[in-house]
Amino acid sequence: MVILRRRLHLAVFFSAAFIIASSARSLAQANSASNSGCKPDTFTTEEDQKNMMQQLGIRSMRPGPSGDERAPNHANYDEAKANPFSNVPDALTMNNGQKVNTPEMWQKRRAEIVEGFECCVYGRVPKNVPKVTWSVTTVDHEFIGFTPVVAKEVIGHPDNSGCPDINVNIRMIVVTPMNAKGPVPLLIMFGPAAFPSPNQPSQEEFGRINAAMKALLIQQDPSLKEVFAQHPAYALQTPRPFFQRPELNEDGDPPNAWELVADGWGFALLDPTTVQADNGAGLTRGIIGLTNHGQPRTPEQWGALRAWAWGASRALDYLETDSAVNAKQVGIDGVSRYGKAALITSAFDPRFAAVLVGSSGKGGATLLRRNWGEAVESLAGGEYHWMAGNFMKYGAADATFPTKNASDIPVDSNELIALTAPRLTFISYGVPEKGDAKWLDHKGSFMATVLANPVWPLLGAKGLVPLNGYTPDNMPPVNTSILDGQLGWRQHDGGHTDAPNMKYFIEWADKFFGKPSVYHNIH
Repeated sequence: MVILRRRLHLAVFFSAAFIIASSARSLAQANSASNSGCKPDTFTTEEDQKNMMQQLGIRSMRPGPSGDERAPNHANYDEAKANPFSNVPDALTMNNGQKVNTPEMWQKRRAEIVEGFECCVYGRVPKNVPKVTWSVTTVDHEFIGFTPVVAKEVIGHPDNSGCPDINVNIRMIVVTPMNAKGPVPLLIMFGPAAFPSPNQPSQEEFGRINAAMKALLIQQDPSLKEVFAQHPAYALQTPRPFFQRPELNEDGDPPNAWELVADGWGFALLDPTTVQADNGAGLTRGIIGLTNHGQPRTPEQWGALRAWAWGASRALDYLETDSAVNAKQVGIDGVSRYGKAALITSAFDPRFAAVLVGSSGKGGATLLRRNWGEAVESLAGGEYHWMAGNFMKYGAADATFPTKNASDIPVDSNELIALTAPRLTFISYGVPEKGDAKWLDHKGSFMATVLANPVWPLLGAKGLVPLNGYTPDNMPPVNTSILDGQLGWRQHDGGHTDAPNMKYFIEWADKFFGKPSVYHNIH
């Protein structure tokens, strides 16, 4: 009996000790979570911008020019004033002045260029960015035109255990031809991510849906029973026709997705705003905010453009695990701000085999040093959240440091394009008459492309071919393809889109991928 009582006392003691220890451990974990430093700041865009200006010692910014040519501060469109700076850096000249003449030297020069963009333009990706876990949430069997495809919603979730109040879910729709005989090339396209052609219920299933909906409506409003009785054939939901004529591109061609799958490509729709919001107020949220535990950026850290590019690289991580995709033939595509992000993606991640850069302007393929349309001040001020905080220095009007301008930036867009060499790089524009505004500086982009060109032959590839004597002052006519090399240029006669150039991109990429194409000699 004594032994039994002693055992009971010991059991009670150890149980109590376990409860106390568990409670203490739970309290410690709770305190740890509350003291983790992850209390996200909530700023307006104006407050965040002011915070960065204070960190940099900037009291005021120079205003960017107006896109309205009637405004007093309108952007410059006088070619005589367009090139005020003669110090456009050479992609094949080291910082110490030494000329780059071998692929081995190019790797050293490449590192210098990357450093220039990371420190002063797009920012650095912090080393503590959380790991992303991808999961397939929905699989749908669809038709794009008459081509059966498999469409998958894929969500990438960066680990937020260190900051549970910030939840990031990168959304992507991956579409591949159902009857492909092997892994297919795939183009990631920045933009909204939705199922392209959701599978519809059968006629019998629509009947059941309508019956259930009518029953619910009658339950809510019994008088509807008589209405439905008077219209027995009326259906609340009707099936969509099996084949729907697509909304054609402005050049009369089918949509990009149709052209891709018709040629045996897959595509992925990647929503960049699920990686990082396109505003300054979101910088303490999204992947930037998650990495910073909800605190504001420091001046050298990444902006939204670099974050979107990082998101595309994580998407490629997933695609490397998808047996339906040839991960060695994945390209990236975007237009306007997403054209900037597509070029940055390819420049920083050599795994991308191709890039289609649509109407990207300043911060993309157009020279920063050009005084035409959009200005450095436009990016440093109104679109500061795209860039590293340090980029704001080049638009400061009053600061604790001497005045800087575009000529002080250590790199320029010709070098950004050069970072994509020797891979497939297609620079695409439209025309101002159709809405691809003069603001974008088409000539400045062609100038940058020509200046980047020598890096391709240095690395054993073809560059801009055939140039046929074209120069920035003698640009190729609209609808002229320079697509015989791995660096390509084509200005179509459409607006602010790359859609009219998609079939040219597909045929061009197919040629270098060694893949049969449904497009033959269209250029």
